[in-house]
Amino acid sequence: MLKRVRRAARRRVAAAAMAGALLAAAVAATAGPVQAAGPNIIVNGGFEDGLTSWFVNNGNATDGATLSATTDAYAGSSAVLVTARKTTGSGPMQDLSGKVQAGKTYAITARVKYENPNSPATKQFFATMHYGGSTYTNVGTVTVARGQWGLIQGTFTIPASQSVATARLFIETPWTSNPASDPNTHLMDFKVDDVSVSEFVPSTTIEALGKNPGEGNPLISHKFGADGNAFVHDGRVYIYMTNDTQEYKPGPTGVSSTNTYAGINTITVISSDDLVNWVDHGEIPVAGPNGIARYANNSWAPAMESKVVDGKEKFFLYFANNGGGSGVIVGDSPVGPWHDERGNLLITSATPGASNGINWLFDPGVFIDDDGQAYLYFGGGGDDGSRSAENTNHPKSTRVIRLGDDMISTKGSAEVIDAPLVFEAGHVFKREGKYYYSYSSNFGFGGPIDPNGPPTGAIAYLMADSPMGPWTPETYKGIIFRNPGTYFGAGGNNHQSVFKLGDQYYFTYHAQTLNSRITGGATQGFRSPHLARLDFNPDGTIKEVRGDYKGVEQIRDLDPYRVIEAETIAWQQGIATKKVDGASEEFGAQAPNLVVHDIDNGDWTSLAKVDFGQGGAAGVTAKVRPLAAGGRIEIRLDARDAPVVATIPVDAPLGEWTKLTAALDGVKGVHDVYFTYAGPEGADLFEVDSWSFATAQEQKVTLTVTAAPRCIGSSVYLA
Repeated sequence: MLKRVRRAARRRVAAAAMAGALLAAAVAATAGPVQAAGPNIIVNGGFEDGLTSWFVNNGNATDGATLSATTDAYAGSSAVLVTARKTTGSGPMQDLSGKVQAGKTYAITARVKYENPNSPATKQFFATMHYGGSTYTNVGTVTVARGQWGLIQGTFTIPASQSVATARLFIETPWTSNPASDPNTHLMDFKVDDVSVSEFVPSTTIEALGKNPGEGNPLISHKFGADGNAFVHDGRVYIYMTNDTQEYKPGPTGVSSTNTYAGINTITVISSDDLVNWVDHGEIPVAGPNGIARYANNSWAPAMESKVVDGKEKFFLYFANNGGGSGVIVGDSPVGPWHDERGNLLITSATPGASNGINWLFDPGVFIDDDGQAYLYFGGGGDDGSRSAENTNHPKSTRVIRLGDDMISTKGSAEVIDAPLVFEAGHVFKREGKYYYSYSSNFGFGGPIDPNGPPTGAIAYLMADSPMGPWTPETYKGIIFRNPGTYFGAGGNNHQSVFKLGDQYYFTYHAQTLNSRITGGATQGFRSPHLARLDFNPDGTIKEVRGDYKGVEQIRDLDPYRVIEAETIAWQQGIATKKVDGASEEFGAQAPNLVVHDIDNGDWTSLAKVDFGQGGAAGVTAKVRPLAAGGRIEIRLDARDAPVVATIPVDAPLGEWTKLTAALDGVKGVHDVYFTYAGPEGADLFEVDSWSFATAQEQKVTLTVTAAPRCIGSSVYLA
C-alpha cells in the first residue's frame, strides 16, 4: 500500500466534497490523486521516446492534427505539441484496447499547456475515453491559465456492460459544432506531457484521526459498525454489529459512495472488560455463498444470547436477512466457532402471527427471563401508504414471540406490539422486576404525528410487567435518546441495546461520527458504535441519554503483565486489522486471531490506563512480522508525541513472525501507552500480533551454558 497516495488524498477530502462531480457521463469522474495506485498502462506517457505509441485522434472523418516533439516539457526532456487541429477532439491519442477492463476503476493524470496570446485567459481541457462508435466519455478535466502547465486528473469506472474491444484515450478541448468559426478559442495549439492511466484499487484503511485521545466515542475508529448489540459474558462485554465497512469503497479522495447495506453479509465483533480498550475480533461470515447460513443473503442488526442446552452452554447469534426475515447461527463461545443448526430462517412470513403483509421481519432482539423462557422481538416498517394519523403513529409493525427451549425454534404465535411511532430496533431488558421495550421511532409516514408520543428518529421505550407486555400505547414512558443528528450534526436511523456491567447500566447506539471526520463533515451512511451510561429515576423510568464524544469512564486499569492482542486499541491512526491463521494467544484456540497490519511510517496505536504497578515494567515484547527493512516500534507514555521510553528495532527476517524485546527503565504507575511506528516512507513496515510487558523479575533470564568445565551458567538481564 502506498501511504503517500492515501495521505495526499486525505488532504483533498474537504475540497473535493465541496467541489462535487466535475463530469456527468456514463462513467463517473472525480478528482484523483497525482500519483495513481498501480503501474502506468500508458506507453511513453512522458514522450521521452518521441511520439512512440501516440497518434492523432481519428474517431471521426473530420478529425485531423499534427503531432510533433517539443523540448518545452513539464518534466524530462520532451513533450508533444499539437498543431493544425481540425476539430476540438483532434488531440494526441493512445490505444488502450486489451489494457483496460469493464467494471474496473482507473486513475488518470496528464499535464497540458497552451500559449496562444489570442486565446482566452483560461481554457478547459478533457481526457476522454473513446470506446468505438459514438461512445465517448470524459474521464478527467482541468481549467488551466494560459502559459501555465495544468493537471488533468480524475478517476473513472468503466461500466460492467461497456465493450472495451476498442478503448482509446485522447486529450481534447470542449466540443463545439463549428470550431473553425473561432479557432483562437476552440482550436488553439497545446502541449501534453506526463500522461498516466493506472488501475485504482481503493483502500478501506481509514487514515483520518477518527477518535481523539481521551475520547470514548466512537468505540473504534479503524472500521465501522452499526446496530450494536451488547452481550456480557464472564465480566466482558461483546458488541455485535452490522459490518458497514463491507460497503465502504472510498475513492482516491477518501470519500465513499453511499452505503446501500445490500452487500453486508458479515457481522463485526468487538469486546472489552474496561469499556475503553476494545479488542477487534473480526467479522463473522454469516450469510451469502461463503457464509455459515448460506440460505440467507444479508446479516444486519445482530442480537446475542447464551443458554445451557442439553448440558452445554451455547451462544445464539440472531440476525436480519434484510427486511424479509431473521435467522440464527450457533457458537461455542462468544467469538465462535459458529455453525448452522436450522438450515433455514427462523422468522419468515410463514411464522404464525409474524406478518401482516406490510411489516418487515428484521431487527431481532432476544431476551431470556429469569425462568429460562426466551423471547424474540422483531419487525419494523409498516407504512401502508395511507398517510393517515393511525398508520403513522400506530403502524403495529413489530412483534414478540416465544422461543423454544433450543433457542432456534419458536412456540405459538407472535403477538403485536403497539408502540407509538414505532419503526424498528426492538430490544428488551429487565430491571427490578420491570421489563423495558425500547425501539427506534419512524420519521413519519405522511400523517400528523401525535405530540404525546416520541419525536421522529429517536429511541423511545415502554415499560410492562411481563416480557409479552402487553405492549400498548398506555405503557409508553418517553424517550431514551434523541436522533444522533441532535448531538453530532449527522442524523440517520439508530439502533440500541442496554447492558449491565458491574452495578452500572449502559446504553449502546450508533452515529456517523467517524464517517463525518473522514470526509470533513459529509456522511454517506457509515455508522460507528457509541456508548453511554444509562441511569434511572426513583420510579424506574429512564433518564434521557445525551450523545457525546466523551463516552464512559474506564472501569478498570489494564493489566500489562500478560499477552495482549495488538488489536486491543483505545485510540489509533492509520492502521487496519486482518484475520490470520492460527488461534488467538489471549483468547484461546476457539477465537480467531487478528493482527494489526497496513502499518506505515507515522501510524500508531495505544492502550489506555495501563497499570505497571509500583515495581514497574523492565521490558516490552512485540510479536511482529517484518515486511520491510528499517522498521521500528517506539513506546511512549501518556501522549503519542511524548519522549520515547523504549524502541524495538524490527530487524528480524522479513516475512517471519518473531518476538522482539526491548528494555524499559522501570516504568511505574498508571499510564496510557502509545506504540508509534516508524520506518521507510511509502512502505508497509510490519504486522503486529501481540504485546506483553515484563517485570524486572520476569525479565531475568537464567542461562545454563556448558562451554568448559569451569564455565557453568549465569543470570543475564536483557538490555
